[in-house]
Amino acid sequence: MSLAGHVALVTGASQGIGRACALKLASAGAAVAVAARNQEKLNELVNEITAAGGKASSFPLDVGDEEQIKSTVKAVIAQFGKIDILVNNAGITRDQLVMRMKRADWDSVLQTNLTSAYLTTQQVVSSMLKQRWGRIINIASVFGQMGQAGQANYAASKAGLIGLTMAIAREVGSRNITCNAVAPGFIETAMTAVLSDDFKQTAVKQIPLGRVGSVDDVAAAVEFLASDGASYITGHVLNVNGGLLMG
Repeated sequence: MSLAGHVALVTGASQGIGRACALKLASAGAAVAVAARNQEKLNELVNEITAAGGKASSFPLDVGDEEQIKSTVKAVIAQFGKIDILVNNAGITRDQLVMRMKRADWDSVLQTNLTSAYLTTQQVVSSMLKQRWGRIINIASVFGQMGQAGQANYAASKAGLIGLTMAIAREVGSRNITCNAVAPGFIETAMTAVLSDDFKQTAVKQIPLGRVGSVDDVAAAVEFLASDGASYITGHVLNVNGGLLMG
């Protein structure tokens, strides 16, 4: 699944799934633009990629800021000449029962997880249209498919991301651009590290494969969807959840 000659932009790349995706795409030969708020972690990631013989550059980005999204995409295209692959990965949680959820926590999660994906895609798609080739990959969640108590904002944002994926797939398919989503289940990340051991043990009992997933499991799915091997797949939600949700 060589991605040599392609340029990828990964948001939320400083840690977790985004970091793993950047490493995986770089190992497949893509030049990778990594974007996130934490410049120090981005620099460490770039150093790791270049030390392994890959090509990468860091771009500080708060996806909650529309102007930063616009300027970052321009900067990436100015440096690399194009963007072929977009991984909309940036995401946050602000968990609370809906009756107690503050409007600010609703707004921030929807802005970061959903609106930023729309804005980034909007800025990137013209580059893909010009070359008549592109891969847009949105990182959704199993909880956008089945819901989760205490995560009305997060579940809504990820369900919206799935709808956005399908709409974009229909809009740009005629130009050889695919748009797909990856929906991880329970993955070992900083976001899930704060969950109690009891909660994790209960969750694992519901997973047919009997384990929590790794960020590399998700990154492998992203690499596949970015490749020519997935050229006839679009508008699809690829579940990476160990069987937690089927169908």
